Amino acid sequence: MTSGYQAIPRASARGEIVMPQTVYVLNGPNMNLLGTREPEKYGRAGLADVEKLVRARAQDVGWAVEFRQSNHEGELVDWIQEAAAKEAVGIVINPAGYTTTSVAILDAILAVKLPVIEVHVTNIHARESFRHDSYISKGARAVVCGFGIAGYALAIDGLAAVTGARSSAETGARSR
Repeated sequence: MTSGYQAIPRASARGEIVMPQTVYVLNGPNMNLLGTREPEKYGRAGLADVEKLVRARAQDVGWAVEFRQSNHEGELVDWIQEAAAKEAVGIVINPAGYTTTSVAILDAILAVKLPVIEVHVTNIHARESFRHDSYISKGARAVVCGFGIAGYALAIDGLAAVTGARSSAETGARSR
């Protein structure tokens, strides 16, 4: 799934045209089945619902979104490297099944030096013991898990906090 989203320029406080920064939101294997796969664990919301939630939250911060899903580890690694090459503000990643297995994704995260927020729909620490040790966490700035799809919005908020971005609500309140 590739977004095809076009970043819309906006005017800065000084009237300059500014392109919004982009956040990459990457989803790993089987996330395309969200909403139908084990809904008792993952809920009934689908990946399109996640994308809509992420776009709304990122728009509030003034960010464009590249929202993608792949069942292939190498493609996720390529997208992490692409995020750095395109000077993304950061990455939100749900590595899904690669959480506990992918040194390659960890190495890519460490190589690009972008802030990364790891997100999981379920609380991985309350599940089977093999899910407790995340390779991705070793390179992530923070981890959000157990909040359902709302965790993605929390991850955007967290990325905004660590990068010093301001939401439109904050900037509006300061200008009053």
